[in-house]
Amino acid sequence: MTKRKPIPSLELVAPVLTGKVAAIARLLTRAEIGDEEASEALAEIYRHTGQAAIVGVTGVAGSGKSTLIQRLVAAIRNGSRTVAVVAVDPTSPFSGGAILGDRVRMHSFANDPGVFIRSMATRGALGGLARTTLEAVDVLDAAGFDIVLIETVGVGQDEIDVLRSAHTIVVVSAPGLGDDVQAIKAGILEIADIHAVSKCDRTDSSKTLTDLKNMLTMNMSCQQRSGWSSPVVATSALDGQGTVELLDHIDNHLAFLKSSGEITARRQRIAEWRLLQSAEDLLHSEFVKHRDGRLSSFTQQLMSRETSPRIAAKQLVDNIFRENRS
Repeated sequence: MTKRKPIPSLELVAPVLTGKVAAIARLLTRAEIGDEEASEALAEIYRHTGQAAIVGVTGVAGSGKSTLIQRLVAAIRNGSRTVAVVAVDPTSPFSGGAILGDRVRMHSFANDPGVFIRSMATRGALGGLARTTLEAVDVLDAAGFDIVLIETVGVGQDEIDVLRSAHTIVVVSAPGLGDDVQAIKAGILEIADIHAVSKCDRTDSSKTLTDLKNMLTMNMSCQQRSGWSSPVVATSALDGQGTVELLDHIDNHLAFLKSSGEITARRQRIAEWRLLQSAEDLLHSEFVKHRDGRLSSFTQQLMSRETSPRIAAKQLVDNIFRENRS
């Protein structure tokens, strides 16, 4: 039996633009694995982006992000808007795939054509996102979804790449995780446009809410400069408490970005970061491709203390660039 040839990625663009689920899934897979054959198709997809509202949802592991997102997706669908979720999960050390790839808690949306959920493995990337997260967002944006939710992996206090990836940032905190307020961790407090405190059906949630509001009051100068005051929303995935209010705040923040002109600055920040990230990926790929046989002499110089790692690295890079130009 002859093996069927895979559909060229460029031929997937048209069906993606009309929202065909199979084409979306195929192109997402090729983007995630870094298939070079898909680069031209992804470039064409990028030309059709810029319509979706991109919302990042972050917070430490165990804060209830996934369950809250499930409730948020339901609230979005009740308003007839379409929504896609890119959920970044830890990488399995055995398969290399997303450990929570089945997204079993979101099975209730399996037959809803207005919802698309995709798990992505970090594949060693730091900062809470996978390297190809925003290419996945591009595909879903171009496919016509009104809102794209990015759920970060939940690695903790250095998880701020989402700041450079989304228009609106929701930071989820929960009572009883060892800190009075997890958002106080480095960088997290400052990146939030909206704070959601999950599990507010618990008796100890009031302390988390109070402490977070007090911290935001002390940090009022930053909010005054931006013109937006970050609200604190009490939520409970158990009974859906606060979900509609959270969605209202997300919509209000997106409206604020547009009316104030801040949306342009955020889009520029995303574009600049993507440019730098792509350049870094290309440089890394070029280095890996050309490094064989070039490391030994520099390694020996480092071992004998004839040079420093930084100087040796600069010479190595200069050599690679010089060879590429010749």
